[in-house]
Amino acid sequence: MSNRLTTKERILNAAERLFAERGFSETSLRLITSKAEVNLASVNYHFGSKKELIQAVLARYLDHSMPQMLQALNQLDSRANLRLDEVFEAMVAPLMTANNVRHNGTVIFLQLLGRGYIESQGHLRWFVTTKHGEVLQQMARLIDRAAPHVTPVEVFWRLHFSLGALVFTMSSFDALADIAAADFEQHNNVESVLRRVIPYLASGVSAPLPQLTEIAV
Repeated sequence: MSNRLTTKERILNAAERLFAERGFSETSLRLITSKAEVNLASVNYHFGSKKELIQAVLARYLDHSMPQMLQALNQLDSRANLRLDEVFEAMVAPLMTANNVRHNGTVIFLQLLGRGYIESQGHLRWFVTTKHGEVLQQMARLIDRAAPHVTPVEVFWRLHFSLGALVFTMSSFDALADIAAADFEQHNNVESVLRRVIPYLASGVSAPLPQLTEIAV
């Protein structure tokens, strides 16, 4: 069996690296084709457009990890006195399976998700909710059970704050791990850092509601 990559795989691999490093908006199809050593017609043939290429890059991770995440979240349905840290903890193992897709896949996956929100890639939100809406709905139900005092709009904000913290941490993982080793003689891998951030995220999402001053429109 040949280990040579197909043209489609070469395009996906090149696009993934460039999207994670530069962002979606700053990565042109011309740059992708140059990195993949293919012509523009190949991208159009396999994907049709840049938006569909972006979705295909994310789909490799989403299609692999999301069914496992749904299964893990469903197992919490019968849990009495459910805590938020248990909800977030259930997501770690499915996220780590992204490493089976690509080397360092978990970090890349979270970086790509973060890029999608930072750059207002609205089509990605549509794509994720359309293909994996059941996972998001189950997550919302469990969060409501674990923190019923938090309103839906605050959950919206706090989950985005959480995503921002995760993306920054994963993007800076190598540097942070080096500092922890040098200053504290502590050695970490991606999974240990994800588990370390869970109490922080759970406390933030379940914190008392803010006292807001109404903004006149």
